[in-house]
Amino acid sequence: MLLLIFTTLFGVLLNAGDALQIQCYQCEEMKQNDCSTPEYIVNCTVNVQDMCQKEVLVKPDGIHYRKSCASSGACLISSSGYQQFCTGRVNSVCISCCNTPLCNGPRRKRPTPSAATSNRPSLFLFLTFLLLPLLPVTFPLEL
Repeated sequence: MLLLIFTTLFGVLLNAGDALQIQCYQCEEMKQNDCSTPEYIVNCTVNVQDMCQKEVLVKPDGIHYRKSCASSGACLISSSGYQQFCTGRVNSVCISCCNTPLCNGPRRKRPTPSAATSNRPSLFLFLTFLLLPLLPVTFPLEL
């Protein structure tokens, strides 16, 4: 029982530092895909703007981009509302939403799995087994 309480509290503390904040690219009316560089990265408002939004506008002079942070509700409503105008032709508008850091930037190649992906579960297990011998062990007494 004590081990269960310990591992539960340790897991909560391990994840306590995870803020609900992502980073997105932010720019207005950029031609081509110029605003996918580090100077356009912004921190979205914690616990409010939980998605990145990307608008692709096809204009007579070429393709323009708008990128920003957004709340999930507003982004999903606007992306579904503009779906009928996402034709790829002149004067079309396509809006997409995503919820991972910098996902409104250029498309990335799929990463290959590596040992550096997420070491939190292994860290948790390591510390649990490291601290396990320090916990008192009681055995039921037979009468």
